[in-house]
Amino acid sequence: MEETSDEQLMRQALAGDKAAYNALLTHIGRILRPYLAKRLQNKSEIDDVLQETLISIHKARHTYDGARALKPWIFAIAHYRLQDYLRKHYIDPLRHAGELSEAEHITAGTSNDLPLTYESIHGEIEALPGKQPRILQLLHREGYTAKEVAAKLGMKESAVKVAAHRAYKILRNKLVGS
Repeated sequence: MEETSDEQLMRQALAGDKAAYNALLTHIGRILRPYLAKRLQNKSEIDDVLQETLISIHKARHTYDGARALKPWIFAIAHYRLQDYLRKHYIDPLRHAGELSEAEHITAGTSNDLPLTYESIHGEIEALPGKQPRILQLLHREGYTAKEVAAKLGMKESAVKVAAHRAYKILRNKLVGS
């Protein structure tokens, strides 16, 4: 028995074949799960993003160009759903953190019970050397990922991470006095 290609299944599904559509979504779930598992921490996150991706594929199925390969289209949708999930669950909480310690544990070990907000230590952040103030602003105020900050500033992602780490260390020393 010859196996039906993903593209054939999609064409059949678009023509109204519910069995083909069910088979296609089942297959897509099997190929996306390992992709998501490499990028997310736990099974519930993987399941959530997979579900959101399948819903997005369902909603966008009419935009699929049958002349092109299906997998790149599927993985593009999965990539954007993953980015949306990460932004919503990791970046946005950092941007809206009431205390800077919630973002990067800068106040760890401090005896001061006053919450440190980004605004309350803005002067210390601005006094950091080089691109560090801009990097922290982009990461914590504007919610960009390290990769996005690197692209904006013409740096390598690893350099952004190192600069941010050094900035946190300087701030920790200034604020905690360790």
